[in-house]
Amino acid sequence: MGRLFWKFFLCILLAQVAATIGIGGAFWLRDRARSQAIELDHGPPAWIALDAAAATLKHGGVQALRGMLGDMQRPQVFVQDSQGRELLGRPVPPELQAELTRQLTSGEPRRGIRQLTGPDGERYTAFVRRQFRGAPLTGAAAAAAHQHRPGEALPGPGPGRRVGQVAGIVAATLASLLFAALLAWYFSRPIRALRSAFEAASRGDLAPRFASPGRAGDELSDLGRDFDRMSARLAALMDGQRRLLHDVSHELRSPLARLQAAVGLAHQQPERIGSSLDRIERESMRMDKLVGELLTLSRLEASTTLARREQLDLTELADQIAADARYEAGPEAPRISVEAPGPIVVQGDPDLLWSALENVVRNAIRHGGNGSIRIVLHRDAQWAHLDVLDRGPGIAAADLASIFRPFFRSNPNKVDGHGLGLAIAQQVLAAHGGSIGASNREGGGLQVRLSLPLTD
Repeated sequence: MGRLFWKFFLCILLAQVAATIGIGGAFWLRDRARSQAIELDHGPPAWIALDAAAATLKHGGVQALRGMLGDMQRPQVFVQDSQGRELLGRPVPPELQAELTRQLTSGEPRRGIRQLTGPDGERYTAFVRRQFRGAPLTGAAAAAAHQHRPGEALPGPGPGRRVGQVAGIVAATLASLLFAALLAWYFSRPIRALRSAFEAASRGDLAPRFASPGRAGDELSDLGRDFDRMSARLAALMDGQRRLLHDVSHELRSPLARLQAAVGLAHQQPERIGSSLDRIERESMRMDKLVGELLTLSRLEASTTLARREQLDLTELADQIAADARYEAGPEAPRISVEAPGPIVVQGDPDLLWSALENVVRNAIRHGGNGSIRIVLHRDAQWAHLDVLDRGPGIAAADLASIFRPFFRSNPNKVDGHGLGLAIAQQVLAAHGGSIGASNREGGGLQVRLSLPLTD
């Protein structure tokens, strides 16, 4: 067992011992208070004892009454003469004497007090003190109490009772030890498992390993599931970073190879240096565009806060992007139409939203075939939706969830573009609190929907 187990064990055990001492002390104080309580007894045994005292005084006199009082232990009967002296010379507790005086002088019905008259006409007051020392004694203890004389101590508990008390204490101690050990093991086991999971994560093993179906419904199991989710997320991010590094290296290798070929051709054929410089310029621009898209994607992934946030009309934005696309594509471009019910105002960064929508539209022009491209805008209670529809070959159903991944190409044979446009669009929509999704259309083609929250 580790140190944490023993810390839990000792803390739980000390808490149990403290609780036991507190409860036992409370009972002990209660019993002690009961044993020291001083009251007049007015129950049936007390009246029987008072009747016996009255009969003894009447038929046997004061000496017989003294003998009876000396032999009687329970209930404890006191008899005072008219001068307030107790017949056996026993001290009467002040509290008991005060209660006796109060009842005699108040005129209220007397409870636990009897006025006795001796053969000589002397008046006596008899009363009984209530006892709180547990159940009556039986057997040898009762015989010993019967032979008890004033000034002697009552016999204590017998050996059997002491053995029972010791056995109870031992059983309670063993139960406390077992319970403390079980609780300490229950709390320390998942923490040791979590420590092992952290050690494995420090070695690079991020496979989920902590959550157990047998521990459901407590904070430790929630902690385990949170750790598993964290490790799975870290593993996905690390895989994404490795894949991104591989894809970037692959994308940069081709233009660098063409640059080297153009430089070599310029050295070998000086008369063709002009065409070589044109090739070098095109490849440099392509690499510059790739690096710019990578920086944009990295900036969007690193921060979800927008540098600019202002109101803009999605309908106007779509009209401008469609006009630019028609101009760049020339007369052979597919027909691009914008359908909107009117102005639809959202709040966001105009440059980022322009980039996201332009990437989606250019992707539709590039892969949408010769059919027309429609940009349809509509809204509901809380969202503005912008659909880009084409009549191209569409996307394989298995690839629909992957087209927003960086450097993904549904058709690897086409080398135009770097596969970053839809990934950037997804990050832009996420930064604006929106979403983007794609689905195949009936009859062929692809539908890409951009959704943004409406401005209040």
